[in-house]
Amino acid sequence: MERLFNFDLWLAGVGHFVILIASFQVPYRLNWKKDLQSLMPLNRKLLWVQSAFTALTILAFGILTLVLHDDLLRGSRAALGLTCFIAIYWTARILVDAVYFSHADWPQGKQFVIGHLLLTSLFFALAISYAGLFLWHVWMKS
Repeated sequence: MERLFNFDLWLAGVGHFVILIASFQVPYRLNWKKDLQSLMPLNRKLLWVQSAFTALTILAFGILTLVLHDDLLRGSRAALGLTCFIAIYWTARILVDAVYFSHADWPQGKQFVIGHLLLTSLFFALAISYAGLFLWHVWMKS
């Protein structure tokens, strides 16, 4: 199991950067320049700030996973806390997508359907990776 999680953590760390690449395309692909013009300046700024903080969080998850790879694998208390938080974050993201968003909310077209499927699959893989690592340390290993 340790060898599996060793490899899995490298993939999970890189997976966060893949999400960032996709997220940097959102303003262009979803035509934010036009759509956000109808918002009050404060609401427009709030959306940009929220988006920046989300991107910063995902960047931090990727960097911390790669830099703290060995610590996460060893399962110190701080590493377990980080692992659990990242698992909860990605699980919550999947639940929000499943419960709050509707299929009709997404833009039409094959590229958006495929992109949504790929991103959701990556979110699911990340949630499973971190939750699996957490559970392995807490229940299986001890």
